[in-house]
Amino acid sequence: MAFPTLPITLTCLTVLVFLSIAMAAANDSMDSGLVLLNCGESKQDNDSSGRMWDGDTGSKFMTSFKGVAANASYQDPSLPSMVPYMSARIFTSNYTYSFPVNPGRMFLRLYFYPISYGNYTMSDAFFGVTLGNLVLLNSFNASQTAQAANYAYLVREFSVYISSHSLDITFAPSAHQNSSYAFVNGIEIVPTPDIFTTADTIFVHHDYIAPFTFAANTGFQTMYRFNVGGQAISPENDSGFYRLWADDSPYIFGASSGVTYSKDNNVTIRYTPVVPKYIAPLDVYGTARSMGPTAQVNLNYNLTWILPVDAGFIYLLRFHFCEIQYPITKENQRTFYIYINNQTAQWAMDVISLSGGLGRTSYRDYIIMARGSGQVDMWIALHPDISTKPCYVDAILNGLEVFKLQGHEPNNLAGINPPLQQNPDAEPKRVPGGARKSKSGLPVAIAGGFALMLIALFSMCVICRRKKVRKSSCKTNNGHLNHPACDLLRQFSFSQIQIATNDFDEELIIGRGGFGNVYSGEIDGGTKVAIKRLNQESQQGSHEFQAEIEMLCNIRHGHLVSLIGYCQDNNEMILVYDYMAHGTLREHLYNTQNSPLSWRRRLEICIGAARGLHYLHTGTETGIIHRDVKTSNILLDERFMAKVSDFGLSKAFPAIDNTHVSTAVKGTFGYFDPEYFLLRRLTKKSDVYSFGVMLFEILCARPVINTELPDEQVSLRDWALYCQERGVLEEIVDPCVKDEITPECFSIFAELAEKCVADRSMDRPTMGDVLQNLEVALRLQDNNNCVGRPSSLQIIGMHSDKPSTHSIISVAAQGEIFSDIIHLEGR
Repeated sequence: MAFPTLPITLTCLTVLVFLSIAMAAANDSMDSGLVLLNCGESKQDNDSSGRMWDGDTGSKFMTSFKGVAANASYQDPSLPSMVPYMSARIFTSNYTYSFPVNPGRMFLRLYFYPISYGNYTMSDAFFGVTLGNLVLLNSFNASQTAQAANYAYLVREFSVYISSHSLDITFAPSAHQNSSYAFVNGIEIVPTPDIFTTADTIFVHHDYIAPFTFAANTGFQTMYRFNVGGQAISPENDSGFYRLWADDSPYIFGASSGVTYSKDNNVTIRYTPVVPKYIAPLDVYGTARSMGPTAQVNLNYNLTWILPVDAGFIYLLRFHFCEIQYPITKENQRTFYIYINNQTAQWAMDVISLSGGLGRTSYRDYIIMARGSGQVDMWIALHPDISTKPCYVDAILNGLEVFKLQGHEPNNLAGINPPLQQNPDAEPKRVPGGARKSKSGLPVAIAGGFALMLIALFSMCVICRRKKVRKSSCKTNNGHLNHPACDLLRQFSFSQIQIATNDFDEELIIGRGGFGNVYSGEIDGGTKVAIKRLNQESQQGSHEFQAEIEMLCNIRHGHLVSLIGYCQDNNEMILVYDYMAHGTLREHLYNTQNSPLSWRRRLEICIGAARGLHYLHTGTETGIIHRDVKTSNILLDERFMAKVSDFGLSKAFPAIDNTHVSTAVKGTFGYFDPEYFLLRRLTKKSDVYSFGVMLFEILCARPVINTELPDEQVSLRDWALYCQERGVLEEIVDPCVKDEITPECFSIFAELAEKCVADRSMDRPTMGDVLQNLEVALRLQDNNNCVGRPSSLQIIGMHSDKPSTHSIISVAAQGEIFSDIIHLEGR
């Protein structure tokens, strides 16, 4: 949704008042934009919650009187309302409903009450439902599905993105079944904001996790929605979309169901900026299920749910969390694992750390593939993680949602009909979207909702806040750099840049990245430079541009790339650097025509990069975290001296005594620190982890992620650790240097890399330790007969974040091996 530019004088308070009034007005017409269609009826009628449904006979959505209007022969006691279940529209040939809508994301709910309608037998009702080219249901038989689960009625809920002004739903009787027909009792359309796209969705695959993104127009089907540990929340009590939050207890595996509880009376639940109200109602966060008070019991079982799903699809699982009882108010008081299908999706889950405090809402999204055929069980389990030595050996969950993603085949969400129950007295197999027969119940999902104004409120306040608080020693109020504050940098005109790059001649492109293309150019009559120009379609932009300048206009070091100047004319954002004759380190390791680097040169490059990162961590007042350490960000000059580059994602510590920065995850897949990725806790040790991955990459000369390899080898870090544990790491070393490496050097280098990529930051060395050990490795490489070498435990054992002032190993006494910090005046 686009918002007009507000005058500078309009404050956030004004915006808040304005939008609050608009929201209040909008709430009076909550149903604006909704469609509630009672199929087979000719008049309007209310359901049991008081919502008005339109009949489809003669409505604007049914342009011709195709199909047969029919009434149900029997009203099951479990039906929550006569509307929309007691009438149906039956089609013996294809028919399309066309609904005028505004483009965007919306819930689509289809209501089915499978019972006899006149002469139409339910067992013949095999049909498909499509939305444009997206298959929602295929050869669907509502009667068979309902009987298998002992349900009286079914509701199928989808979340779809419509790019046009028309939502077209086609019902098509199966061409493979004699006398087949299609039917529907109710159709509901609810406009929604984008409730799915998050920056931190995690893909769980065997022994590794990875970031996951999906297209904005991806279709979803709701499979399950639970208020964990609490009673079902009726659609009327949802936070805007009339969703039913069901009781989770029928899906608990075994007798160990843990304990349920509600929030303390003196705890107030508050939404956080990253969890808008429309994500889930407060009642979801107000109750929880935990494992129980006894630590020894909790260590001997998993709190487990089993959810039947369709195989062959990818699923999004959203876990809702909120600590709601004292005494758990601080980080590391309760940490736990999350397992999905026996795979570790999360370790050291700390709700307080994730949410920011007691009574603060939070959620995490995970993606997993359901393998197999037909309908399979998805296992979800929680177990205490005692590796962090928490105060309480326990786990907690407040809410859970499971969505099927469009695929595995293109444009398809349709599963197969479940098999009929063979033993009528057996416990029926549970499937989503219905209600048990002859029991009072609520519909699985009823429409409703108005939440777009909440997005407006949040977005506008963010905009105002950014305008108010964004400060920089290199900016003025109009967003342009202040030259006197950055007197080490030159300000180029756009015409100067055009001349330097021959008007951005593509033959001068020497690199491409997330920010944009990098060109070689000449300034001042022949000085060669590298010129990086922002791609206007890039997801990066002014923030990265400003961050790069703010970092490099205030720091200088021999192993950090030098920024010469910038250009900000004509809405362009261009950076001008010293030219690095030998390009990136990655270009000399694999998939390249360049000659392979010798092992000694690789060690020297590692040492140079470590010196640059060590300066970032300790050579400034509060320290800087690079946040994107990788071989493509290590540049090599004409002498192959390493220089760390690309500071667009770098983060300065706000205070010197902070141990971490809580921030959104950014960086490069394959180099992510797992603690940072899972807990959003960025530390200097996050750079150490990425550097450790890079050490393995330099040793083995292969990409850190290669999906063409067998599953166990896809992640270089995991494969290298596996080989290291079994004492066969040398088998995956780059053949070009394998015979060059001395055993002593290899031992230190391999153990150093292993320590750097430890799961927990507390188990990793500091960058100062890394630097010292690399310099020792180089000495041992040069002097294979060195005596008095200490054990590797001595070498790796330091963890202080402060720079060392003495040598830690005896060989260092023979000469100065510790990196000198090159200060600003030393350039």
